[in-house]
Amino acid sequence: MQALERLVFLDTETTGLDPRLGHRIIELAGVEALGRHTTGKSIHFYLDPEREIDAGATAVHGYTWDDLRDKPKFAAVIESVMEFLAGARVIIHNAPFDVSFLDNELARLRLPLVAKRNFVVEDSLAMARAKYPGKRNSLDSLCDRLGVDNSQRNLHGALLDARLLADVYFAMTREQGSLEMTASEPERPPVFVDEIGEGLRVPLELFSVTVPDEFELAHSQYVLTLNEQSGQSRAW
Repeated sequence: MQALERLVFLDTETTGLDPRLGHRIIELAGVEALGRHTTGKSIHFYLDPEREIDAGATAVHGYTWDDLRDKPKFAAVIESVMEFLAGARVIIHNAPFDVSFLDNELARLRLPLVAKRNFVVEDSLAMARAKYPGKRNSLDSLCDRLGVDNSQRNLHGALLDARLLADVYFAMTREQGSLEMTASEPERPPVFVDEIGEGLRVPLELFSVTVPDEFELAHSQYVLTLNEQSGQSRAW
């Protein structure tokens, strides 16, 4: 009998949009699943970013630096995070955004970046865009489209968003999951992810993401909120 694949649904909240401007992770959560069912295992950390949080980011997740000054720094939790992700297929909504922040934190500690780790990453936003071309594919939009209850999502939080992402992902792949009950999963070809900031392409195993402009580097939910505040059109 084929072993169930281990998945981790990951989300972060940050001080702003771009790690190249010194922005940091303030919250990280991951939810484990085996096959198509969550296991109840998760990780969840609030982090001291060691810097102020942009007002636009606070409007999204509700946190200021004062709320987080007594929380651990990223260096204190990195080992636990990497242990939880090890061996998994890690599902992230708008993965280049979160990966760029993870890589920034790892680089600050002179540790191997995500592409060198023993897990693979899949971008659920890229999957949603392929499945629903021309439609809005933010996490909220997908919840509405797929009948996932997001009524508790007044502000963004990494743990709630990771749990919602799991429900959205299983709903998006429901047909695929039923097919996998009768056939083994085909081998996936190697693919690539752009390394944020350097314009290099480094091999992962699972997904390919093109980042054509600055907005594609931003967390999709952040962009929605900031666009609403500025009156600009939404990117997705």
